[in-house]
Amino acid sequence: MTRSPAALAAADAVRPLVAIALDAVAAGAAARGGPLPPGGPGGLGAGADPVPERGVGAEAALRALVARFAAGAADPADPWCAAHLHCPPLAVAAAADLVASVLNPSMDSWDQAPAASELEAELTRGIARLCHPGAAAPDALVTTGGTESNLLGLLLARESRGRVTVVCGRNAHHSVTRAAWLLGLPAPVPVDCAGDRVDPASLAAVLARVDGPAAVVATLGTTNTGALDPLPEIEAAAVAAGAWLHVDAAYAGGLLFSGRRALPSLARADSVALDLHKFGWQPIAAGLLVCRDAGVLRALHTTADYLSADDDTEAGLPDLLGRSLRTSRRPDAFKIAVTLRALGRAGIGELVDHCCDTAAGVAAAARAHPALRVWGEPSLSTVLFRPADTPDAVVAQVRRDLLRSGRAVVGRADLDGELWLKLTILHPHATAETYAPLLDLVADAARRAA
Repeated sequence: MTRSPAALAAADAVRPLVAIALDAVAAGAAARGGPLPPGGPGGLGAGADPVPERGVGAEAALRALVARFAAGAADPADPWCAAHLHCPPLAVAAAADLVASVLNPSMDSWDQAPAASELEAELTRGIARLCHPGAAAPDALVTTGGTESNLLGLLLARESRGRVTVVCGRNAHHSVTRAAWLLGLPAPVPVDCAGDRVDPASLAAVLARVDGPAAVVATLGTTNTGALDPLPEIEAAAVAAGAWLHVDAAYAGGLLFSGRRALPSLARADSVALDLHKFGWQPIAAGLLVCRDAGVLRALHTTADYLSADDDTEAGLPDLLGRSLRTSRRPDAFKIAVTLRALGRAGIGELVDHCCDTAAGVAAAARAHPALRVWGEPSLSTVLFRPADTPDAVVAQVRRDLLRSGRAVVGRADLDGELWLKLTILHPHATAETYAPLLDLVADAARRAA
């Protein structure tokens, strides 16, 4: 089989530019000197005319703008960049993403993405079987992340059950409320939580008051603490009420690959949100929506003769329009498939376990620190801590000072009437010792500010 001269030309054109771009990344990172540029929002400065009449050429543009981009980046490859569920992508995933950009398939018709569509189908079927090993016909869609997956899960609930009332914990991701709004559904009915986990008795009481069909949302891996809702009890309540069960496992879904930590069974869930640009170390975007019954996806079916005419479909050409709410979309499944082929489920699982172990070690160090308090034992890789005997206003100021100095990117969470600092540890090579100086830095900053 001969190689396409056009593909060869594209590769030859990109190859030297990649070297220039990567050199500029290194120069920008060196200029930054930490996980965040110092100076805060006002310290980045202005650049040249963003829409010049005449260009300067590819090499000069890359050197200038990549260096500026990298110098002003929040760099998740720095372990102290740990405020959010924002992972450092694996090199093999980034390389695969570059290939996707070079070949530029569009996932809205088979004739634009023959191999990409087949690879996506293989990956989604494989992930769906991991979530629903006993189901007759599970399937999954590729999404941009947890927000889109939650939207699709509730859309399918509405199309399957009617105008559902969404019931979710007060710990649920903000996208659940937004999805209900977008879908024309009532505002979600909140369920009380204890320890950032849904209280099953409160859920049962709420469901008893719901008039009409319901959609229950459980969270496995909350944004604030990484806590996992008690899924077996939630499943029992949802099944008893005849409710659709959607599980937002955007964070904890990485436990599917763990050899030492079990993810609660997803077998009874109607839909599941996963997000591999968190515990999967993929470049954004890398989300999935998994459904126990592929039949519910027929609700997304639509036609456009210029993309998938009926006679083409009848002749065996796959129709991709029902695989997403988007039309043009990148082959995001490709980088995931390459990563899983490279590391296997066990390799990804080892990274997940390492991050969880690191978080446990950081929590232990913070608990032993004389000037710090810890909210609780990490459920996944999120650690909440705060300076002891310190007002919330000072805690907030310490975080902002760290951001402005560029020394650390630390998150925040309001829980139990207090403001906590948050480390979301997704760096696969960092250890608890990596964060010990940061704990001291926070304690010293709080003492000086008091």
